[in-house]
Amino acid sequence: MAQTLDIAGAGTVGMAGNRAPFGLFKNLERPGDVFGDLGPNWFASVMGTGIVANASAVLPLQVPGLRGFATAVWALAAALLITLTAAWAIHWTRYTERARAHASDPVMAQFWGAPAMALMTVGGGTLVLGRDVIGPAAVGIDWVLWLAGTALGLVTAVWIPYLMMTRHDIGHGDAFGGWLMPVVPPMVSAANGALLIPHVGSAQGRLTLLLACYAMFGISLFASVIIITQVWSRLVTHKLGPAAMVPTVWIVLGPLGQSVTAAGNLGTVAAHVLPAPYAAGAAVFALLYGVPTWGFAMMWLVLAATITLRTARRGLPFALTWWSFTFPVGTCVTGTISLALRCHADVLRGASVFLFGLLLVAWVVVASRTVSGVVTGRLFPAAISRALSV
Repeated sequence: MAQTLDIAGAGTVGMAGNRAPFGLFKNLERPGDVFGDLGPNWFASVMGTGIVANASAVLPLQVPGLRGFATAVWALAAALLITLTAAWAIHWTRYTERARAHASDPVMAQFWGAPAMALMTVGGGTLVLGRDVIGPAAVGIDWVLWLAGTALGLVTAVWIPYLMMTRHDIGHGDAFGGWLMPVVPPMVSAANGALLIPHVGSAQGRLTLLLACYAMFGISLFASVIIITQVWSRLVTHKLGPAAMVPTVWIVLGPLGQSVTAAGNLGTVAAHVLPAPYAAGAAVFALLYGVPTWGFAMMWLVLAATITLRTARRGLPFALTWWSFTFPVGTCVTGTISLALRCHADVLRGASVFLFGLLLVAWVVVASRTVSGVVTGRLFPAAISRALSV
């Protein structure tokens, strides 16, 4: 259980004493301990914040100030990405062995997919929202973030499964939603890469990028299908497991919603890249793949919500795993909006607004709890380890 708490970043243990002014990092022996075990799972906060901005930007709802809100949240996500990247660099410099050990842990290793998705989520927001602030430079910044995130994501999609197959000690009942984290980044690359295709100068360049996006769509889709069946089997045969890990059930929504978004984005740009009849086929695929997948995602959302409420009645401690309530739901928002725009269905427009409301509530709750945990220091494993030893 102690290992699960360290990995999840649970902030459920209080401590006496106050070694810092104004109570800052009061649960830590030293303020520098914040860098001691800064795992890749922290980048889920960037993903969860960035998707709120990206979803707000395309929401089919005319609300005064919505664009400004989206831009402000994008700026927050960008600042958070910069801060976490700097903190992670310090972590790797001062605690190199601990940083390397994260890949050896069968649970923490899964979250190596988070930095890649964080880069691309902020990059997508930069392209859609950042041009209002920084002008044409937004396209170049998005290219940098997309290329870096795509490269890292393709590495994690192979590297982490390889470690699972050759080195990690994994039991029959260990499958959980986090197993999807390393294989979802290529799907994020496909969805966000589609937005960059119009900014490629040559016809062959646009075609190459489109084909690469479809190939990454396939990498993530088939790997996700395999893992989702394993997660389902584990839940049926071994039940829910530790309460702190229950929110990871929501991660299943990530590849589902993001694949609908990716199919929609690619189907739109294919009209300007592919010859007939393939351009029309891409548009048809976006709808005929998207609607059934969206249906399964909604079923899983209800199932995940029911499981979460059941666990909450018995006690659901706050942990960094709560960020699983944000990004996966956000991909369902963008996927629903994509379908609504394609078939002009009012019911899907309404569903996207409802899902966005769910996303916004989840983000406010999780973000506020995270800020509180960071300020006191109780979210950091050093605080948890110290509390368990007294």
